[in-house]
Amino acid sequence: MKIYMLTTLLGTLAAGALSGCNTAAPTAAIERNVLLQSSASWDGTPYIAYPKTAPELSLLKLKIPANTALDWHTHPIPNAAYILAGELTVESKDSGQVRRFKQGDAVAEMVNITHRGKTGDKPVELIVFYAGSQGIPLSE
Repeated sequence: MKIYMLTTLLGTLAAGALSGCNTAAPTAAIERNVLLQSSASWDGTPYIAYPKTAPELSLLKLKIPANTALDWHTHPIPNAAYILAGELTVESKDSGQVRRFKQGDAVAEMVNITHRGKTGDKPVELIVFYAGSQGIPLSE
């Protein structure tokens, strides 16, 4: 019994001493920066519903040349973009609303509203995230 108690005591002391010898670097804190959280597109139109089928997420990196006007189009599903470089002017065909987004901006895109983007004298690079379903186009 005395040998067991002595062994337990020595094991506890050794474990305590070794715990102070941890050479692993402390874990860095995670930095969190919400770029966009919205239940409506940039023009204030609320998002109504997602498709009732299994979700399919898409993440695209797009590069649009300088002095380019995209074709008028719609998105049947919610999506958001983050501007990595350049400036993008987005305009709504029906309402005539126009808004300029620059590097570092996040955009809650329009759903089922005809719109287009235009670049300025510099190309635009952006990341676009789509929350859709298989078989549903990202834009029309």
